[in-house]
Amino acid sequence: MSYITTHSKIKFTPTNPQIDAIKIEDMAHALSFLCRANGHFKSFFSVAQHSINCALEAEARGCSKKVQLACLLHDGSEAYLSDVTRPVKRYLSNYLAIEIRLQDMIYEKYLGEPLSKEEQTKVDEIDNAMLYYEFLELLDETILPQKPEIMSIPSFETKDFKVVENQFINLFKRLNGESI
Repeated sequence: MSYITTHSKIKFTPTNPQIDAIKIEDMAHALSFLCRANGHFKSFFSVAQHSINCALEAEARGCSKKVQLACLLHDGSEAYLSDVTRPVKRYLSNYLAIEIRLQDMIYEKYLGEPLSKEEQTKVDEIDNAMLYYEFLELLDETILPQKPEIMSIPSFETKDFKVVENQFINLFKRLNGESI
């Protein structure tokens, strides 16, 4: 079998994705179930919660709606590929190529264009800042030599997956100017 069946029953081929098969509802659902840090945090904290925190931090920093939405979607490929830890991911060149292709497709579908280098740098900075505070709060570990400054107050509490899934979708709609 060369495909996965998504929550919305789409037959999705991660190695040969089709843009029409990418659904925000599938991303929100799957990411709300995926635990960060490969499940090693002291309590459950999902990839969707991380993504929401990143988008809210981008908003607090006054970033454009595009960067805010990119922060929400920056781990979207993990809904179809899973979350591989950073120390392992860098050794998986084929995986990285698949992940980059899929993530670019997600950005194309929902942002209309790729991120500029400046926009990608902002997303990466916010992603790393949230990673720092997640490890500090949920593993009692300092992972960077210098504490990054953040403007928001991220939530690290364990939440029901359905609550997180709905929060993800509602934030997506708000950033797209859709009624909630």
